[in-house]
Amino acid sequence: MSSRRKVLLGGAGLLALGGAGLAGRRAWLDREPQPPAATDARGRLLWSNWSGTESAYPAVRAAPANEAELAQLMPRAAAPIRPVGAGHSFTALVPTEGTMLALDRMSGLVSADRELVTATVRAGTRLSALGPALAGIGQEMPNLPDINKQTLAGALATGTHGTGKDYTALHGAVTAMRLVLPDGTVRECSRDANADLFHAARVGLGAFGVLSEVTLKNQPLARVRKVVQLVDTDELLASWPARAGQHRNAEFLVLPFTGKSALITHDVTFDPVSPRGPDQDADTLMSLKRLRDLFEFTPELRKSLASRLLADVPPEVAIDEGWKLLSNERPVRFKEMEYHLPVERQVEVLREVIRRIESGATDVFFPIEARIIAPDDAWLSPFYQRASGSIAVHAWYKDEHDWMFRLIEPLFREAGGRPHWGKLHSLGAKELAVLYPMWGEAMAVRRSIDPQGRMLNPHLERLFGEAQV
Repeated sequence: MSSRRKVLLGGAGLLALGGAGLAGRRAWLDREPQPPAATDARGRLLWSNWSGTESAYPAVRAAPANEAELAQLMPRAAAPIRPVGAGHSFTALVPTEGTMLALDRMSGLVSADRELVTATVRAGTRLSALGPALAGIGQEMPNLPDINKQTLAGALATGTHGTGKDYTALHGAVTAMRLVLPDGTVRECSRDANADLFHAARVGLGAFGVLSEVTLKNQPLARVRKVVQLVDTDELLASWPARAGQHRNAEFLVLPFTGKSALITHDVTFDPVSPRGPDQDADTLMSLKRLRDLFEFTPELRKSLASRLLADVPPEVAIDEGWKLLSNERPVRFKEMEYHLPVERQVEVLREVIRRIESGATDVFFPIEARIIAPDDAWLSPFYQRASGSIAVHAWYKDEHDWMFRLIEPLFREAGGRPHWGKLHSLGAKELAVLYPMWGEAMAVRRSIDPQGRMLNPHLERLFGEAQV
């Protein structure tokens, strides 16, 4: 089996529901969102993020070729200075009327230590390029996110993570980094040098300066077996903590209105390579959408039919190097809210998330994602000193997503959840200061290296409780 599609949908059966004779969803609801103008009144070019939730018309776009050019640029750049990566954040981290700074020309491996299993990497390297580059020297990152398009700098800045009870988010592998401050100073940071800046800026939201190089503690390249199997959601929730502990990496996708979930595990193996086939997740999601369109107003029938169609679906198995299986292409655009909860609250809250979606948000068809992340010591990490269970809810880019804030976010907040910095949330400085024990220390470091607030756009001003001067 070459993709997750059969596992998620049991073949093409759901598509046959088009003959059921129900009126289903009104077609006008699927209209393409009207994009902003390509240029503004002053002729400045549009920037927008991947999902279409944020846009801006920066006065200046810069793409330095190396650290020296970046250092020369920083003190002269029009504020706010905002670094931009792949645009996969759903929040307003990037928009600026000042300088938008891309690191795409600052990419690739700098050096590696095979004995220590470390590699120094330019910060603009895309994760999709980093995987094969590290594999070429017999290394791999300890963990990887679900999507492989991000820059390394952007992934670190937002606390991007993968899954696994013994695995931290990506920034947990950082042992040293070079940071270009707003005044052009280059600062080397590690646990032994400029330690406060290291702890504050590893997850820095692009507000502590701009990363130029990062040193990663990796692990030897390994072959893994990826298994995707369809299970009853209630049974999976009852056994989830034990199941999560049995695998190197484990996560699951709840398929709303089906009673089923796709359990995804990765474990080291020495078996021969059996690569996954072409990715057909786009077809999978559009088939789930078709089921939604036909039966949105009859959720019980929708669930009953899906349950029967998804019965007895065999597991999907692939064997390959880990970087090839852990991260994926994600061509279908969506909007996302993700919170990281104390791990012991994950299942309880997820049960209620499912209940609320299936009773109050019947237009949802995207899966609900659940993962496990180990604690770390970065001051602004959502996983700071806490093992976490993440829950992510999604909406198709054409669909409304207000239900996330109305139905789901209050659950996350009540459970003490910390929001993913790059995903939708409503929290500001007052709420965030309570969630992060080292919040005050991190803010003090930030102000010391950027007293004029040149790295802050309005979104960051609200998050940090600071005003530009």
